[in-house]
Amino acid sequence: MAEGSTGEPTKWTTTVIVSRTLQGHEVAASLQREHHKVRFSQSVETGSIIFPLSGIAFLLATTQELFATSHETMFPWIENFISIHRNCFLVLTAALHGSSEWDLMFTIQQRFLGSNLRIIPAHNNAEIVKIMLIIAKATSKPHLETIIDRLLKAQSQIIERSPVWQLLDSI
Repeated sequence: MAEGSTGEPTKWTTTVIVSRTLQGHEVAASLQREHHKVRFSQSVETGSIIFPLSGIAFLLATTQELFATSHETMFPWIENFISIHRNCFLVLTAALHGSSEWDLMFTIQQRFLGSNLRIIPAHNNAEIVKIMLIIAKATSKPHLETIIDRLLKAQSQIIERSPVWQLLDSI
């Protein structure tokens, strides 16, 4: 992580495009409090949050909202989101994930099997923000390169110290 002039790590911030429908939502307020550049847009899918520098998008929904809508309404909404975004996540929020919530996730997963949609269960808005920022940071260009470098170093150390490779080397 980069360090500032005081020797402390600098906080990671990025630009976030948020659906205008989430303007009063706690998730958008939390992102702003953490000094991310939040831009509200009417041209993005209802309920979506996009991290352009990471190339990922999140679609926020509560299980109550989805239980209240029919599959004929819910599936096209999700399909439209998937068709626009290559790396996308559906964040389903419920205070408690009981059997009906898991059944809903399973139904959505079955319907969009083979697509680029990944489903993330969440319990509250703080958890949503934490999940989104972890994924966005890990997939942003400078951090992704650092992660790849670390993985390659770990791989080379494993190969270098592996008794299997030593045995193959001696043969």
